[in-house]
Amino acid sequence: MSIASRLHGCFTAIVTPFTPDGRAVDLSRLEENVRLQAAGGVQGIVPCGTTGESPTLSEEEHALVVEAAVRVGRPLGLAVVAGAGSNSTSHAVHLQKLARQLGADCGLQVTPYYNKPSQEGIYRHFMAVADACDLPVMLYNIPGRAGVAIAPETVERLAAHPNVVAIKEATGSMDSASEIRRRCGIAVLSGDDSLTPSFAAVGAVGVVSVVSNLVPARVAELCRLLAANDFHAALGVHMGLLPLSRGLLSLDVNPVPLKCALAALGLDSGVVRLPLAAASPAAAAAIRELVAAAGIVPARPAVAAAR
Repeated sequence: MSIASRLHGCFTAIVTPFTPDGRAVDLSRLEENVRLQAAGGVQGIVPCGTTGESPTLSEEEHALVVEAAVRVGRPLGLAVVAGAGSNSTSHAVHLQKLARQLGADCGLQVTPYYNKPSQEGIYRHFMAVADACDLPVMLYNIPGRAGVAIAPETVERLAAHPNVVAIKEATGSMDSASEIRRRCGIAVLSGDDSLTPSFAAVGAVGVVSVVSNLVPARVAELCRLLAANDFHAALGVHMGLLPLSRGLLSLDVNPVPLKCALAALGLDSGVVRLPLAAASPAAAAAIRELVAAAGIVPARPAVAAAR
């Protein structure tokens, strides 16, 4: 089965667990979390993305995380879409080739950030990556972090390349998602948990989810219901997830609230790397309340976050 045919449903933007001192990746915890995602029934995982704090990883750590995701996840049936983007085209090409070498199914390629390229520059950037090797590309459209969006007409041009197979739409714009679907057949996945049903209504086929780090089975079920056009049942699941979906992305910057929630459940040390900082006591208390209200049961005694 080709990866293009598997890019639907729930893909978890998985966190990168760090040791309590933040100096190293906690590979054993990462492997355990990958197994929990597989047990929850998600379609795949996305290591080394925004949620995985990719800007703070050394290249050696980046490779370790992707290798572990592939080694543990693939035998369990998970597709692995490895973060491989950069605001340097040559570096993005390098990371795409590295993802292929490590056995990933697809590379997640973010819009070049900080540079603020024109649409022609964006097009040439992604084409260089797509031409570099035969690993499929999932575009990542997130203007809130990149400073510039991939316009629908640019997506249409890129979708003509056989290696450009999907787009993670984190614009928050129904107009953008709708226009992309009108223009081409590229697989669209929501980049915002709170918008998954809305995007599905205009043809999106899944979500790259933050919340599924906590409740993979619930988000996977939401995607299955949406694919089956059972919007009544999907609405019930969505409304149950909505407080988590909104809270985890509003109480602090992602992945700070998520790691705080995972620590409360014993699934992470809770440590984030600078320039991110731990959630404030007030935010941490609100996050724990959200987790409790969602009825999520701790996996083991909570691991205290390093302060």
